[in-house]
Amino acid sequence: MLVTTTEVNIGHEITETLGLVRGNVIRARHVGNDFIAGLRNLVGGEVNEYTKMMAEAREQAMDRMIKHAESMGADAVIGTRFTTSTITQGAAEILAFGTAVKLGGPVKSGNDAQMVRRV
Repeated sequence: MLVTTTEVNIGHEITETLGLVRGNVIRARHVGNDFIAGLRNLVGGEVNEYTKMMAEAREQAMDRMIKHAESMGADAVIGTRFTTSTITQGAAEILAFGTAVKLGGPVKSGNDAQMVRRV
């Protein structure tokens, strides 16, 4: 599965647009992590516990988006985006979304500098 942030020029001809795909996850903070993060807030710096939690949540949301695209028969997801919103105090939703497409043959292009992830 090809996943890209661009909407055009992904190196292949787009033969069919299948529609919106999405994957989401809701994560809540953990009491143990909150205690450590609270201590870190006192001295400043990155809160690694939350950074790790959000990175894992983004990966899980993207995996769910890819599964949604595969269920539609897609070869790629283009225009991938992430958004985050607060659900309640201490819980956030991470949403990954994009457009599922079918691909044809390679397109010859002089510009291959793109954000592309093959999964």
